[in-house]
Amino acid sequence: MSDRQIGRRTFLRGAGLAALTAAGILPCESRAQIAVPNSSGTEPPKLKAPALACDCHHHIYDTARFAPVQRPEPNASVAEYRLLQRRIGTTRDVVVTPSAYGTDNRVTLDAISQLGANARGVAVIHPTVTDAELNTLARGGIRGIRFSLNSSPNGNNAVTTLDMIEPLSKRVNALGWHVQINMAGEHIVAAEDLWNRLPSAIVFDHMGHIPQPMGTKHPCFALIRRLIDKGRTWVKLSVTYDNTKDGPPAYADVTKVAQAYVQAAPERMVWGSNWPHPNETNKPDDALLFDLLARWAPNEAARHRILVENPEMLYGFAKSV
Repeated sequence: MSDRQIGRRTFLRGAGLAALTAAGILPCESRAQIAVPNSSGTEPPKLKAPALACDCHHHIYDTARFAPVQRPEPNASVAEYRLLQRRIGTTRDVVVTPSAYGTDNRVTLDAISQLGANARGVAVIHPTVTDAELNTLARGGIRGIRFSLNSSPNGNNAVTTLDMIEPLSKRVNALGWHVQINMAGEHIVAAEDLWNRLPSAIVFDHMGHIPQPMGTKHPCFALIRRLIDKGRTWVKLSVTYDNTKDGPPAYADVTKVAQAYVQAAPERMVWGSNWPHPNETNKPDDALLFDLLARWAPNEAARHRILVENPEMLYGFAKSV
């Protein structure tokens, strides 16, 4: 084969890759494989993340420097999370204090400090928190508080409990923060009156943990939709072990729920990886999870809103140009 033929073939291959990248099918970075701890697979996603795309839900476990106060957890450091960012192409993120740390938010504040201006956080607090402590959290990048009540409707054996939500919602509303709810779908329904009373914005973790196989026919979906229509409720689009029965690679049951949310209110959706996937023995493929967005939100403008514009509004990131 002549040098001219080789050159032409190389040019055509390069032009083809450029066209795929421009179409949003390939990431801008090279197709090099990246192994990420607490994640299966090494291939990058097919979907290209837009500039300033935000992963709105992940955790950091720096067990060497900040020992968990509850069950032991595997390490999931900032350095390891940066590998995930390189793999899926996100550049902004929201660090959520894991339940294993109780109300000790040092690991989250430290992670935000390391990650810089493109990071925000969600803390776990107790009603005894002082105004000075809240202001310290705010300066450290915290923009919301989380209530993890999946064990029971009243949060028995949990660090936070259901009766803490309303008084803390009133306090953090003055800071412009939201309350983030990690609760089973049936428990969300049981607490409907509470959600209607809260003054602050509400963010439901993991699509509200809608039970399967009922999916969008479950009363929890209708309730969250009504709350969204009131203009102060958000939903995190993410997959967890307990909101899918179909599982990978298609996650067909979760996909139907996500599509219904996005079709109804794309302006109230954000996306999260849930890395390092606590409670999941078989770690999912994060590139595959990111690619699900192409099915959940087929419209590129809607995906941009979910990944860029909505996180700017909810977490106070600088507006993209």
